[in-house]
Amino acid sequence: MDCRIEEIAAKALKKMGDDRYRLSLVVAKRAEQLADGATPLVDIDKNKLKFADIALFEIAEDKITLEGLGETDR
Repeated sequence: MDCRIEEIAAKALKKMGDDRYRLSLVVAKRAEQLADGATPLVDIDKNKLKFADIALFEIAEDKITLEGLGETDR
């Protein structure tokens, strides 16, 4: 994954329908899961990136969605 984080964030935002609030919810929830020991769903060294960055990569690659994280309020 050589892309710049800004490019990944833009791609992830598109996957969330350009809804920044929705994106932030998914990133926060997934980053918490990663911090609690969840395995990244993308081939990436989780010791070299922040959990939020890993979550962005996962969203950009269609590995996770808000619905997939169990959120029901949206």
